[in-house]
Amino acid sequence: RAVFSPPVLMQTSNQYYHHGRFKVAGGVLPDAVTAYRTYGDPNNDKVIVFPTCFGVKLALGSQDYLVGEGKVLDPNKYFVVTFALFCNGESSSPSNTPAPYGGPYFPFISYEDNIRAQHAVLTKHLGVHKVFCVVGFSMGGQQAYHWPVIFPDFVERFVPICSSARTSPHNQCFLEGPKAAMLASKDFDDGHYQSTPQHGIRAFARVYSAWAYGQTWFREHKYLMDGEYPDLNSFIRERWEGRFISNNWDANDMIALLNTWQKGDISIIRDGGDYEKALKSIKAKGLIMPSKTDLYFTPEDSENEVSHLRDAKLHVIPTIWGHFAGGGANPPDVAFISEKITEFLQAP
Repeated sequence: RAVFSPPVLMQTSNQYYHHGRFKVAGGVLPDAVTAYRTYGDPNNDKVIVFPTCFGVKLALGSQDYLVGEGKVLDPNKYFVVTFALFCNGESSSPSNTPAPYGGPYFPFISYEDNIRAQHAVLTKHLGVHKVFCVVGFSMGGQQAYHWPVIFPDFVERFVPICSSARTSPHNQCFLEGPKAAMLASKDFDDGHYQSTPQHGIRAFARVYSAWAYGQTWFREHKYLMDGEYPDLNSFIRERWEGRFISNNWDANDMIALLNTWQKGDISIIRDGGDYEKALKSIKAKGLIMPSKTDLYFTPEDSENEVSHLRDAKLHVIPTIWGHFAGGGANPPDVAFISEKITEFLQAP
């Protein structure tokens, strides 16, 4: 009788780690919670960390485009741990934290807070002693940059996709647009809304939508999605307004996450704002992958960062899909990203 090996464990539900009282940049959380999932054999010492970005949830399959059997982050080869950012509605967030810190009273959360919490889950709960690689897209990529700065002897490699080590002034300015649309809406009520602020969330989504893709993408009417949508407005209403409304995103969560993003900067952690010094101090090997047409995590910023990193390779994703090229929106871009990550992980 043939004997078959059992399939690698693929967790289908979120796990939750309770930190207890946890100090954060803006104060304290009395019972901080980090949501995460694991894939593969916990005894595998090739550990991959893959945290979330803005506007996604683990429970909705946000990391599935890179994680899975036969994919670049294959649980048969690696022990993969995916983490939900604070404020995404799964880990501790304005929407799920009780008084006195719920809603608009939720404290500011930094990237460093997220990394310290993830490190605690890995070391105290999962028994991880070293991370082979941290992979991340967008805000996930900023976490990938922060990991080897905060824990320089814990991380061997890092892969930021469509991201940066510091949120640039232009990126910060872009984020002021959707934020202002939300805060100024007639139903946001300074975060004290009693029902979903439809006007605010829909305005936020519309302001954001123009920035997510390259200009050529719009010029070629890619928003019609091969006939799925009859016009641009239908695309915005369904793919953008619907993305946040249908998936039950909380407005305070969205603003809190945006604040984390806006203030991202590895140099404030240990180098007193000296950005170049902070980059030069990173010992881990890096693979930096911007999108050629990203409007806010631009390839020029990545080129500058790589010029200061000790050991990093730059591969620009050749795409018209803008920022979303890095998040699984376009299969050819996923294939390019997967190929480069595979080469990077297999290299000595």
